Amino acid sequence: MSRGAVFLDRDGVLNLEAGYIRRVEDLHLVPGAAHAVRRLNDCNVFCCLISNQSGPARGYYPITHVEALHQRLCSLLQTEAGARLDALYYCPDLSSPEGGIEPEFTRWTTWRKPNTGMLVSAAWEYDLDLNQSVMVGDKATDIDLAHNAGCVGVLVQTGYGDRVLQGEYQHVIQPDYVAHDLADAVAWILQTKFQTPSA
Repeated sequence: MSRGAVFLDRDGVLNLEAGYIRRVEDLHLVPGAAHAVRRLNDCNVFCCLISNQSGPARGYYPITHVEALHQRLCSLLQTEAGARLDALYYCPDLSSPEGGIEPEFTRWTTWRKPNTGMLVSAAWEYDLDLNQSVMVGDKATDIDLAHNAGCVGVLVQTGYGDRVLQGEYQHVIQPDYVAHDLADAVAWILQTKFQTPSA
C-alpha cells in the first residue's frame, strides 16, 4: 500500500544556503535540521532529498563533488541527531539557455524542479503516494513542484524563503504553510498531514 512522504530541498532547508559549495567542508547544517529529520525518522515517515544541483552542468565542479557533499550531509545528520535520509534524488542537468555548458549534463530534463521527474521517480521506486506527501523548500520552484505533483507545499523562511515571501526572489507563490525553519515545518506536517501528536 502506497504511503506519503516528506520531500526535502537541500540548500537553505537542510544545510545553510551558501551558493555553489565548492569545498565539501563548507557545507553546514541549518540549526535544528538534523533533529527535525530525526523526528520524521522516529515517526516512520519516509524522508527524501529532492534537489536541483546544476554545478556540474555549469562546469563549476564534477558530479563526484555533489556526491561528496551529500555524503557530508548524511554524515552530519547522523552525527548530530542519529538522523537519516531514506533516499536522495538530485538533478545535475541544466538546459543551454539556462546556463548549461558541460555536454554531459546540458539538456532539458523532467527532473529539474519545478518539473516533477524526481518525485515521480521516487514514488515509483519506493511506492509513495504523492497526493499524501509534502514538499519542503525555500524557493518558489519548490512550491511549484509540490503543486505540480499534487503534494502539499511548505515554504521555510531559511535560505531564500524570506526573499520569496517578500517578492524579491523568483515569483509570487501561495504555499500551503509558511514555516520558520525545518523544525517548524516538521511539527506542522506531523500534526496536520500524518496525524502524529506534537511532542
